[in-house]
Amino acid sequence: MNSKPPNNSSRLGQSISASPKESASLSGRCEPLLDSAEAAQLLRIHPKTLQRMARKGEIPALQIGKLWRFSASALLLWQQEKLAG
Repeated sequence: MNSKPPNNSSRLGQSISASPKESASLSGRCEPLLDSAEAAQLLRIHPKTLQRMARKGEIPALQIGKLWRFSASALLLWQQEKLAG
């Protein structure tokens, strides 16, 4: 039997397209998390203010042990919703 994988060289250079919904969910799974300093810099607030807001549940955050982690896309969405009223 021939156990060679099929030749996919014709697919090289082709981009794989996904729907916007699929792209968002895929990028959401692979997005690196920010630490408090990085997230605070993104929002232009003091890191202690950000940590206090996270403890109170006022901002989207994930606590891993004693450390807080933040998704940049979730923070920017939260910021847009706050600014919209």
